Amino acid sequence: MTSPRTHFTTCNLCEAMCGLSVTVDGGKITDIRGDHDDTFSAGHICPKALGLREIYEDPDRLRQPQRRTKNGFVPISWDEALSEVASKLSAIRSQYGRNAIGIYAGNPTVHNLQALLGYAGFLRAVGTKNRFDANSQDANPRLLTSLLLYGEQTVIPVPDIDRTSYMLMLGANPAASGGSLMTMGDVKNRVRGVKARGGKLVLIDPRRSETSEWASEHHFIRPGGDAALLLAILHVLIAEQKVRWADVRRRSHGSERIESLARDFAPADVAPAIGIPAETIVRIAREFAAAPSAVAYGRIGVCQQELGTTTSWLIDVLNLLTGNLDREGGAMFPQPAFDLGTLSRKVVNNHHGRWRSRVRGLPEVGGNLPAAVMAEEMETPGPGQIRGFVSVLGNPVASVPNSARLDRALAGLEFMVSLDFYINETSRHAHIILPGSHALERSQYDVVFHALQVRNTTKYSLPVLPPAPDSRTDWDILYDLSMRLGGVRVGLPLLDKALQLAHRVGLRPTPDLIVDLAVRTGKYGDKLLPGREGLSLRKLKEAPHGIDLGPLQPCLQERIRTQDGQIQLAPPILVDDVARVKTWLTKAQANAQQADAGLVLIGRRQLRTNNSWMHNCPSLTKGPDRSALLMNPHDASRLSLQTGQHVQVESRVGTVTVKLSVTDEVMPGVVSLPHGFGHQQAAATLRVAGPLPGANVNLLTDDLVLDPLSGTASLHGVPVRVTPAPTPSHSQPASPTP
Repeated sequence: MTSPRTHFTTCNLCEAMCGLSVTVDGGKITDIRGDHDDTFSAGHICPKALGLREIYEDPDRLRQPQRRTKNGFVPISWDEALSEVASKLSAIRSQYGRNAIGIYAGNPTVHNLQALLGYAGFLRAVGTKNRFDANSQDANPRLLTSLLLYGEQTVIPVPDIDRTSYMLMLGANPAASGGSLMTMGDVKNRVRGVKARGGKLVLIDPRRSETSEWASEHHFIRPGGDAALLLAILHVLIAEQKVRWADVRRRSHGSERIESLARDFAPADVAPAIGIPAETIVRIAREFAAAPSAVAYGRIGVCQQELGTTTSWLIDVLNLLTGNLDREGGAMFPQPAFDLGTLSRKVVNNHHGRWRSRVRGLPEVGGNLPAAVMAEEMETPGPGQIRGFVSVLGNPVASVPNSARLDRALAGLEFMVSLDFYINETSRHAHIILPGSHALERSQYDVVFHALQVRNTTKYSLPVLPPAPDSRTDWDILYDLSMRLGGVRVGLPLLDKALQLAHRVGLRPTPDLIVDLAVRTGKYGDKLLPGREGLSLRKLKEAPHGIDLGPLQPCLQERIRTQDGQIQLAPPILVDDVARVKTWLTKAQANAQQADAGLVLIGRRQLRTNNSWMHNCPSLTKGPDRSALLMNPHDASRLSLQTGQHVQVESRVGTVTVKLSVTDEVMPGVVSLPHGFGHQQAAATLRVAGPLPGANVNLLTDDLVLDPLSGTASLHGVPVRVTPAPTPSHSQPASPTP
């Protein structure tokens, strides 16, 4: 009889990287709690971590490959599944060309070491330009801004939240997200700490979110108005001579363009359109400039709008012009032990607009086209039409705009494969489903999120549980498929040849080997020299609670990747895009004068349901209904609607029926539906999620409305009409099973 053992690992369900203490007894998980000795999260935990056990034990979770038949899905062997996938994809590629295969990487890919490293080689093995990922639903504006200003998309400044005196937060809700593109670990204490130590946190958001309880003040803003607000703040700073021009010009090119752009955005002119009084804008600008240290930060609400890239750019401009970029307490650049930039430069693509989508001509960002064009690329005949599709750890039918159109397009493909361990709204269309092992059955190193930390740390986690019999990690699956499709390629000829030779003699690289090499050759590594001080995978394994590498330090000069080593402060495409801000202002000012102006829809994130596949966890879905449409009392009165009533929400692309909740949590003119609900299409295979009330918000979002610079879907600010539902209902009719 075995005695209980405690294992230490890292939660992979959001970006916070919370350390966990997991007790296993007799092969079963008996307890999950926060690891108080974790060097980064210090015991912080949220309800999602407890869902790890439920996902592991979930009878709906797939444990072996599945083939779709006319009678439903049936299990098949790994060799049979992998052979069929490789054969079908090869046949499509041979008949129609490489671009006839589309590949989509979902958000969980970056939370999974095995999938992240395996995916890069798989992309090169397939060779298609029809590559898509979840970044075009939420992060491309930030990535493109970094590429244009600093020369590399992974050079992302994060708030030095532990030392800042003043934080201006736009469209972010770390109380629910865990700190997106701002990996925080101890989320609650870090965010509340700004105010607790005498600083100030100012939150700008169309919704008074959970984070507002931790803020010093909150201000409603009309969706899409962030760029105008930032330009108005810059106008004040420049007019009142609060900009440190000598420092700005020493570190960047193009500052004179910023001066001329901001002149047209006086607070008095901007205020009526965005809904924030001019005196408040002026006060915030002055406080930001006067603070001993300050940082502006924006996230989902900033990125998921038509002006997302320009808004992301103006956040960095504000930080730089006030001397708060690359400064303690400002916006700083992490120095991770595993340099994500190296992976980006050597394996991924670090460019913009080298090719465009076939139908609409939208640019790639970092080698990936906008996910909003996937449906049209599948539907439209001609060379390059997508006929085969691979979905890697994603559920785009739930997360991509105009999801009904994508749902129909997937049903018409010649062949589709999903790497997923659920039969969900997307994978139900797959001819083959390949389920990878559970997070607790594999090792983990958070390559991406260590590069976004508010404090430099490093941590490697060993598997908590032994792998299930005949299971495969996502690395195993992607590596095997890559070799069957022509071989793993990382873009380095000698290494590519070595990989091919090793494979022929039965050897294969492992994610652990890659982590070891990256850490040892990185900033803190031992440089592969025996006996030398420095990090290695062995040393990481000896530190299960992680290793603290210290607070963020000024390091822009070594992180920047532009040709001349200077920040390109005024890229022409961003300067030119300010014209669209003016157009937005004109339209918003006209709407502000109309008492019965239409409604716009925004999404919302929730702590328990950050990822749509977590709705199959009973502990995370119990309690009150969280799927309702939020509406301000002013709008409810105007439309004669009330709490508890079922309403019909209609946009250009679709209609849903949901329950209404009247609340002053959202500003007038704005309604809000949460992301990730509406699983009725997969009710037979997601037995907890399927019966839940709520609708898929992406049945309403519009695939034709996006940020043209980055291709990011505009999931906030969608024009909608809300009317009483013709008959009481809380769900959408399920589409026919393919």
